[in-house]
Amino acid sequence: MRAAWYDDFGPAAEVLETGKLPDPVPGGGEVLVRIHASAINPSDVKKRAGAFPELLDDGYIIPNSDGAGVIESVGVGVDSSRVGQKVWVYQAQHQRRFGTAAQYVAIDSQRAPRLGDDVDFKIGAGLGIPVMTAHRCVFADGDVKDETLLITGGAGRVGYYAIQWASQAGATVIATASNEDDAEACLDAGASHVVNHREEDLAAQVMAANKGACVDRVIDVDFGANVRTSAKVLRIGGKISTYASMQEPYPRIPFYEMMYKDITIRTVIVYGMPESAKDHAIADIERALSKGRLKHRTAATMPLNDIVRGNELVESGKARGSVILTI
Repeated sequence: MRAAWYDDFGPAAEVLETGKLPDPVPGGGEVLVRIHASAINPSDVKKRAGAFPELLDDGYIIPNSDGAGVIESVGVGVDSSRVGQKVWVYQAQHQRRFGTAAQYVAIDSQRAPRLGDDVDFKIGAGLGIPVMTAHRCVFADGDVKDETLLITGGAGRVGYYAIQWASQAGATVIATASNEDDAEACLDAGASHVVNHREEDLAAQVMAANKGACVDRVIDVDFGANVRTSAKVLRIGGKISTYASMQEPYPRIPFYEMMYKDITIRTVIVYGMPESAKDHAIADIERALSKGRLKHRTAATMPLNDIVRGNELVESGKARGSVILTI
């Protein structure tokens, strides 16, 4: 099969290769998916750059966790009726070596949910990490109907979907953005207000947007950079759901200010989500797709052979939406 791989850590142009590798064979409980589209997520490029030094201990890595395609065969224990089914794939390169940047992937059948026949493979490939992370952040701590949520980085991969999940569930969303295009994207996704996080006194902007009241929850793209603002704008009993802390990987928190407000911090990553939460997200994603309720953004689409360019685009931080490889 055609595939991309790396057997050393480093810059994309130096370590990523494309060529032929053996076809995988589905084991018990697995399905063999012919991949049509593979998404490059920030976590994929971080792994390739060396974020997990032990990753290459057992050999080369085929990157990318998310993808979409068609089931061509099944392993023992999987209903043969799944053959020919259109699916999206998530968690393909978590605690295993072989991801979706290849013509085929053999994966646990529950990691290949059904994709509607009318949903493009490129959309399906972008559902895993961004949409499931956003769903968990919004719904992990209960119903958000009639609540007010601050969603930082609302134009980003996760934030864009978090705005949609929250607003469609009846929440009022205040989003942050740094330019007019990103602000427009947030409003288009369902935000009621957008504030500029690069201007002074973000907390005052948020409070003003909420008519002087504190917000109920914060969904945060960069915990360490924003935790002081979050502590100021959250009500007593408020909650933070966060999925990254890039600027300050080891953040200092205003402990007593948060303690006196009884603030709860929840960290979110798809790999660590309970299976029940994954099932909840998958069911809601299927329902939303069938009703055409989710908007999507694709920043770039390119063939597998351009995987280096795709990695560099994701690393640049300039991609607004999914970066998709077609296979």
